[in-house]
Formats: sequence, structure tokens, C-alpha cells
Amino acid sequence: MTYNTSLDSTAKGVTIGVTILFASIIIGQYSIIKNTTHTTPVYTNISLLLIYFIAFAFRPINYKVSADQLIVHRLFTDIKIDRNHIESVELLNKEKLGWTIRTFGVGGLFGYYGKFNSSAYGNMTWYATRRNKTVLIKTSNNKNIILTPDEPEKFVENLIP
Repeated sequence: MTYNTSLDSTAKGVTIGVTILFASIIIGQYSIIKNTTHTTPVYTNISLLLIYFIAFAFRPINYKVSADQLIVHRLFTDIKIDRNHIESVELLNKEKLGWTIRTFGVGGLFGYYGKFNSSAYGNMTWYATRRNKTVLIKTSNNKNIILTPDEPEKFVENLIP
């Protein structure tokens, strides 16, 4: 079964804001530096487009629960978790998640994904598009994974054997 993901209002705002900012920088460079031979705008534009494309490519698109795997679909590389490695699945709220800090990842542009650290659960890997409707998956190799399906109750019900 496939579970959709949707961005929360903060992720939508950050995505729109970064899109406008990057477009403004790219357009602004060429309107300010018209008839020069500077290569700085080219390098800046490539860097901004690369950042934007990488964030877009690694965002979680949806989650699929099959008979033997949980799959996080992304543009290029899917994340596959064997269901027999899943030790527990738990719905979380903000209070239960505790204080969380991003250690290496994306915090709003097309979602929240990468490495995070929680005061309650320690190191975590997020493949999320929102900061609510949170599902914590603990694996047999001591990994904590956060997913945010649009229908978390149905997701947990389908994932627990």
C-alpha cells in the first residue's frame, strides 16, 4: 500500500521563499552585471541550481509498505527497510519527540530529511515532509527513522504485523 506525503505550511513557505530568493539572485546577477566577462554569476548560478536540485531529488515522495519491505520513494534512490528489521513503530507528537536539532540535512526545503538529534531519542534519520503526523520506526540495528505519512494511523496499522 502506498502512503502519500504532503508538505506542512512551514515547508511550503520555506520552499516558496527559497525558490523566490534563488530566482531573484540568478536574475539579479545578470541585470547588475550586464556587459562584463565575470564568471562569478555562472558559478553562483550553478551552485544555487545544484543546491535546489539536490534538495528536490532527495525529498521523500511517498512511502510504500509491501509484504517484506518499507520503501521511501525519492527521485533517484529509494530507501528500503526490510520489515523483519523493524522492531517497533510508534506515533509521536511534538512533546514526545522532545527538543530536536538538525545535524546534517534539510530543514524545510521540500521537507525535512537527513540526520537529526532528539533529546528524547538521540540520533535519528528523517524522511519527512512535515513536523506533525510523525511516525518513529526503530530498527534492529538501533536506527531511529522518522516518517510523516498523511494518514499515520493507517500507516502504523498496516506496518505492524
